[in-house]
Amino acid sequence: RAALRLARNTSRGRCGWRAARRGTLGGMPATGGDVLTVNAGSTGVKLALVDPAERATAVADLEAVPRRPVAVGHRVVFGGERFTAPVVVDDAVERELSAHSAVAPLHNAAAVRLIARAREAFPDVPHVAAFDTAFHARLPEEAAAYAVPPDWAERWDVRRHGFHGLSVEWACERATAMLQDVAGDRLVVCHLGGGASATAVVGGRSVDTSMGFSPLEGLVMASRSGSLDPDIPLHLILHGGMTPEEVRRMLNEDSGLAGLAGTPDMREVEARAAAGDARARHALDVHDHRLAATVAGMAAAMG
Repeated sequence: RAALRLARNTSRGRCGWRAARRGTLGGMPATGGDVLTVNAGSTGVKLALVDPAERATAVADLEAVPRRPVAVGHRVVFGGERFTAPVVVDDAVERELSAHSAVAPLHNAAAVRLIARAREAFPDVPHVAAFDTAFHARLPEEAAAYAVPPDWAERWDVRRHGFHGLSVEWACERATAMLQDVAGDRLVVCHLGGGASATAVVGGRSVDTSMGFSPLEGLVMASRSGSLDPDIPLHLILHGGMTPEEVRRMLNEDSGLAGLAGTPDMREVEARAAAGDARARHALDVHDHRLAATVAGMAAAMG
């Protein structure tokens, strides 16, 4: 877990750095210098100024950036079928990203707000958005498709998009470099943090992943439920007197570890379980059961 958390924390916003070092970003000139990376996650915002040697210095806020960057790289969780590679942000791109906030409510809205602030703070440098969903854009159809009416996919892009792609790509590169021939080209990568997912990677390509249409599907997370019977929210709406907005909020913000143990913080859950707290122990058991089953499924998906 510690290694994967490290991968999560150091991989944010990495797309676009090398292009800046080469001197171009989406066709726009960029001389060698510092790149500001902006990572809007579900549990907070991380900013870092990265020098040409790729040494990162944490920055507290956009107003606290100590020197002008040559470019700004933004991590954006959801790009959908429209954005499957890093893109230079302009007004039209910003509007399209804002429209995607409904699918990833804990992530994209915050990312769009930060993009707007950063473009205002640094209007004369290129801003590049890199997408977590892009790594999964070539998922095999049997992994990407849901068994639902076909017009759902055609009209509303209902498919498995996958998330955490920037983290998974970085972890694959690091694992291959560290393990060399031992790792081969077949990996199951687990991203375990506020959000959590498992991905099967063959030859550097995602062939299956646990997150789906939105970042809500899959593993038990800090405050998100992960996968559950789709009739549960329908039952609560149709027969429990709850609104769709209430159900959505509770599945995203009041479920997962927060729902099972009363706290979204895995460190606190582990400490309480070690001290004999039955509720915390139960939360860990549910979390680990789902994780083990999902990893096994990813291993099977690699063939």
